[in-house]
Amino acid sequence: MTTIDFSVEPIFQTITLSPISSSQDEIPGHPVLDLFRSPALVQEPQKAKLYLVPSTYGDEYDPDFAPMPTSASELPEIGCWALKYGVSALEIWAGKRPAAQLARWTDRNLYAKLVAETGSVKEIGRIRKLHVNEPLDGIVESVLTVRYGDRLRSLVMRFEGIDQKWLCTELFLI
Repeated sequence: MTTIDFSVEPIFQTITLSPISSSQDEIPGHPVLDLFRSPALVQEPQKAKLYLVPSTYGDEYDPDFAPMPTSASELPEIGCWALKYGVSALEIWAGKRPAAQLARWTDRNLYAKLVAETGSVKEIGRIRKLHVNEPLDGIVESVLTVRYGDRLRSLVMRFEGIDQKWLCTELFLI
């Protein structure tokens, strides 16, 4: 009877990874991290094709004095700012704060509505969560959830970056 030796000696290889140096080394249709591309192949980030056209609600402006859109990168951080604005609006509706304090950051048509509704809510409510979405550069849509006793309501806000500041153009308490 013969015995066969099936033992195999391990073979060790040293594999070195190097950055891809030319487009010839790339696999067609396969994504490659910019980290591994040569600097010559790294492209500039694409600029947004969509941009803000400020809401005017039918108002006509002289072109020299028309509202100018502002990028979100040139404006204050929107998370804290939207929370402060939302709390202030709730306090105005509860009659605890004068509406004039938000006049600078509120569209004039919306401001008239805010003044008319001053004192329309019994209490301020408890803030639960703030959700922020930026569909375009310089436009932010946010929802602030507020608890009133056993009821949960939403404060819906839309901000536009206009003239180097955030301007609230829509405000609803649902």
